[in-house]
Amino acid sequence: MDGVVMEEEDDDCPELVPIAAQPAPPARQIPVTIITGYLGAGKTTLLNYILTEQHHKRIAVILNEFGEGSALEKSLAVSQAGELYEEWLELRNGCLCCSVKDNGFKAIENLMEKKGKFDYILLETTGLADPGAVASMFWVDSELGSDIYLDGIVTVIDAKYGLQQLTEEKADGLINEAVRQIALADLTIINKTDLVNEEELNRVRDAVRSINGLVKILESQRSRVDLSEVLDLHSFDSKDGANLAEKIQLVGPARPHLDKSILTVTFEVEGDLSEDALNGFIQDLLWEKIFTNKEGQPMVVIRLKGIVSFTGNAHQVMLQGVHELYELNETPQLWEENLRINRLVFIGRNLDKSILQEKFISTVVQRADRNE
Repeated sequence: MDGVVMEEEDDDCPELVPIAAQPAPPARQIPVTIITGYLGAGKTTLLNYILTEQHHKRIAVILNEFGEGSALEKSLAVSQAGELYEEWLELRNGCLCCSVKDNGFKAIENLMEKKGKFDYILLETTGLADPGAVASMFWVDSELGSDIYLDGIVTVIDAKYGLQQLTEEKADGLINEAVRQIALADLTIINKTDLVNEEELNRVRDAVRSINGLVKILESQRSRVDLSEVLDLHSFDSKDGANLAEKIQLVGPARPHLDKSILTVTFEVEGDLSEDALNGFIQDLLWEKIFTNKEGQPMVVIRLKGIVSFTGNAHQVMLQGVHELYELNETPQLWEENLRINRLVFIGRNLDKSILQEKFISTVVQRADRNE
């Protein structure tokens, strides 16, 4: 990486803006995009590409993986003996880089002390990390909530070895990391498409779509993609309600995946819901895991999205869930007269559409009817 300038004096973040007697700009939230993917898929190449492109953003990058040997990575310090060590780098186009060897939380806290010097955060997770845990931290943390927001989860997939990674069996019935990364993604980038033929590429596409029916798929060589499709996704933003409603309608029927146990289930139910009953349903599903499929296996939801209608509320409400965390946010979108259709998408393991839909109708919709 040409043009990388390392701070010689100390480990503090380089000043990126001139200090002048100007009124402070109004505080605004800074988006965080999580970039994940299996080892060697091309995550660091994507980061390098984003950092060197002319995107007119000052980006802070947090890396917590040192196994792929890129030029950027070699410029960063690795923590010694488990002690947190940070080194700030100033790139030629005004971006910041920070290496950390923890869960990223400390790095974000340090970044927030330097507000005004950057306007976007990229966080690259380790290849075997669970991006859901990282996403949850940034999504709901009370201390950081007013300063940052989770923009989206981007998963990079190796076109040549992706299927092999997705079918790798894990001990003790654990979910394959590569499968989990796709299940959680808002955007997937199938990288290294030049290394496979069209038939092989189709198999990878089908595998991704069977795991996560809601995800957007981009394809790339050397991780070069249109950055307008990667940054500013607003995947967790209640203002995206209208787009989400349209995307849910486009989700096709669940298709068997190589892993077969992880799939996308979607259904529509007409009518108003009881908010209390819906909270109970979601908590039973995500926290208690009391719902089982026909084989008696517990249903495990990794990602949950939906647009729902509450009794007495003219606005559509967006439902978002990641692992055991979820939230309901009213959107600006109004329901049309007599067209209140709840649309829900569940991505997870051992899901049974008919059982989920029956439980939903019997516990959430009927209670709403009784409360009217």
